[in-house]
Amino acid sequence: MSLEKIQELLNKQKLVEGMVHSQDMPRHNIVETLVHRQHLTEMEILLGKLSAREIADIIESMTIDDAKCVWGTIPALRKHDVLWELSDAIREQVTGIREPDFSDSEINAFELINGKLTRVTVTCRKDLEGLQPVWIDLICTSPAERTYVGGFFGLELPDPGDVTDLEVSNRFHVKENDDIYLHSNFLLDKYDHSRSVPVAFVLHQGILFSLRNEELPVFRLQRQRARTRPGYVTDNFDLLIDLYGADVEYSADSLEDIYKTLSKVGKQVLSEKMSDQEAASVLADIAEEEDLNGQIRSNILDTQRALGFLMQSRILSKRQVNDIKQILRNIESLNSHTAFLFDKINFLMDATIGFININQNGRVNQLTVLGVVFMPINILAGIGGMSEFSMMTEGIPWPFAYSAFIVGMALIGWGTFVGLKHVENRKIKQVSNGKGRK
Repeated sequence: MSLEKIQELLNKQKLVEGMVHSQDMPRHNIVETLVHRQHLTEMEILLGKLSAREIADIIESMTIDDAKCVWGTIPALRKHDVLWELSDAIREQVTGIREPDFSDSEINAFELINGKLTRVTVTCRKDLEGLQPVWIDLICTSPAERTYVGGFFGLELPDPGDVTDLEVSNRFHVKENDDIYLHSNFLLDKYDHSRSVPVAFVLHQGILFSLRNEELPVFRLQRQRARTRPGYVTDNFDLLIDLYGADVEYSADSLEDIYKTLSKVGKQVLSEKMSDQEAASVLADIAEEEDLNGQIRSNILDTQRALGFLMQSRILSKRQVNDIKQILRNIESLNSHTAFLFDKINFLMDATIGFININQNGRVNQLTVLGVVFMPINILAGIGGMSEFSMMTEGIPWPFAYSAFIVGMALIGWGTFVGLKHVENRKIKQVSNGKGRK
């Protein structure tokens, strides 16, 4: 249907151009330009509703001249995706020497040479030819790029962004061709914002494919270790297991940072006094560490499930199984540590809220004291405002009478305040003496 509409627009364009050229009319160029712009706008609107794959199919089904016209109307931002979908023969005839590249993404291939990983940066299609990789790492790749790389190696590469939409039971599975698919979350611990980044893994014919949309410290650490330590990895399963192990180590380091932060917060919480502003800051810090602790716990549980799936697949060597068992023991220790941190967070949260309540009780107590002090004064003020008071002080000059009345109210208020303080101090002494006897 889309092909028919585009072909119809091209035919109209040719028909109108032929009519304009055959007739002698004023402003010949202006009319031709307006008609061309109208058809161009309609074409752009129609192509904007189609995917890159659909546009490529339309171009490949046209004549070369029509295909060049359609190619000229594709927005520059979308031409790169369409290039990946075109066959080499059609691409060379329509676009010339232009080839698709990986300029907006990052693809690294790693070959195992003398027990070390050798990195090969893939920038175009030709870089994939002749490679014998053990690991291909794809970062921020487009669907067309994933389709081409997967087709080059004979498999289908998933979108790492779809990991969160999968049920837990579907995140780890083996396909009919024995390809293993795993979807896991890896921790990205940043000072301003920590979060979990979904990563997709595919084990295919001795190659580990990893796909994600962000760079992760765990992957940088793995590349560094494998480059500097001969024999650190021997196959794609070693790489995958070591990535999960590095993620557990990274989570352990983050838990240590949480403990240090909570220790600093604890010293502030256990101080004698804390203002409401300080309490609000402490609550914000505690909430941030609680969120990070929860993410770590969720990630290591996800790693535990992935490693358990690998062990059940019965395709690992005895050494690799032992490595997984050691990682699982580390995860068990981290689980108990996260539980301890949750208890510490709850204690600090309750203590901070207790300080806030103490501060509020102090303000309420002050208001109560002020109310008690001024209650008799208010009564006297009400009496002083009555006409009977004027009758009682009829023979006394009013400045003297009212001045004496004000002084009397002040003395009564001061006496009430002193009396309340005396009673409060007496109660404090009784409490302290009772504790001393115990």
